[in-house]
Amino acid sequence: MAERKIITVFGATGAQGGGLVRAICADPAGGFAARAVTRDVNSQKAKALAALGAEVVAANVDDEASIRRALEGAYGAYFVTFFWDHFSAEKEIAEARSMASAAQAAGLRHAIWSTLEDVRTYVPLSDPSMPNLHGKYKVPHFDGKGEADAFFRESGVPTTYLHASFYWENLIYFGAGPKRFPDGKLYFTLCTGDAKMAGVGAEDIGRFAYGIFKAGGTYVGKKVGVAGEHLTGAQMAAAMTRALGEEVRYNSLTPDAYRALGFPGADELGNMFQFYRDFEGPLNQLRDVGLSRALDPQLQSFDAWLAANAKKIPLA
Repeated sequence: MAERKIITVFGATGAQGGGLVRAICADPAGGFAARAVTRDVNSQKAKALAALGAEVVAANVDDEASIRRALEGAYGAYFVTFFWDHFSAEKEIAEARSMASAAQAAGLRHAIWSTLEDVRTYVPLSDPSMPNLHGKYKVPHFDGKGEADAFFRESGVPTTYLHASFYWENLIYFGAGPKRFPDGKLYFTLCTGDAKMAGVGAEDIGRFAYGIFKAGGTYVGKKVGVAGEHLTGAQMAAAMTRALGEEVRYNSLTPDAYRALGFPGADELGNMFQFYRDFEGPLNQLRDVGLSRALDPQLQSFDAWLAANAKKIPLA
């Protein structure tokens, strides 16, 4: 058998990278080998990946020299940044610049850059319909990634620009699930109105990325989006009602009301959901469920994801 092509996976113990490492390891005849990059090779998650057959290496995305070492001898790489670790778009931009530079130096044959739209190209900073954040962003965790696309384009590295969707895991880990109100009822709160929002199970992002690598150069230079389904808030609430066996009502707020909820990040998420609402067409067109299923035959619908995960959603 020919020597397997090494895919260096950054964020290998996270939601996106972990799914890709597991997808590669689950297909030993696929022609690829996973090199899992993590800050702590002794963590339980890192050890679990090693047990699957991945090569686990240490690197820090803030250190370009360590990124270059992690790419030595690799055919391709999956690059992802970690906004929610530090809440800084500037830091994401700097990390992406280092990643693109290291990818160029390594002569990668195929990079996948996990990115998102730069909302400012849709809603200029001069547009008061959505408040500016930190003086120069609309949705910082989108805008920084979108701005950083240029580093990969200018590097000349063959790159696919992968756009993720709303993680359904946010219902479990990010406080986005239904909440019990004083009337004793469960309410699911969004400010997307009647628009359909693309959503996905995190594990499917990794399997989708693996499908892109297996397709060779088919998606080089292209933007592709992954989604399990496009659903309205009311449809999501109905699905959770079925899965939980208890009524979940859709609490539809205006973006201004959502931003005023006051929890950390409410302003950014309010802007994000407003973006999903106001640009439903182009966002969902990019996040093509049919293409997602073609590249990831195990793609989960929201109902299928809930069947496996509903009991993990905190309902306090």
